[in-house]
Amino acid sequence: MTGYGKVKSARLDAETLALRALAFVIGDPSLGPRLLALTGLDVPTLRTRAADPVLLGATLAFLEGHEASLLACAEALEVRPEQLVAARAALGA
Repeated sequence: MTGYGKVKSARLDAETLALRALAFVIGDPSLGPRLLALTGLDVPTLRTRAADPVLLGATLAFLEGHEASLLACAEALEVRPEQLVAARAALGA
């Protein structure tokens, strides 16, 4: 795989992990409403923008802002918390 291909693959992996994290956050009865309140988004807009790398990065940054939430998400997704942090960095957030 070329250097560009590796970068593209890493970004897709980061987007996939971030999308899974977004699903976790929205499915949580306390985190979901908080994310919506902080972003000013409503559910229909969130659905429309779910694949937006900016939103995905913001979701990961939101989790990073509260260690307990980051750890809970990592456990639920069966990944290391560092992977979520790295995904945010890969998305440029």
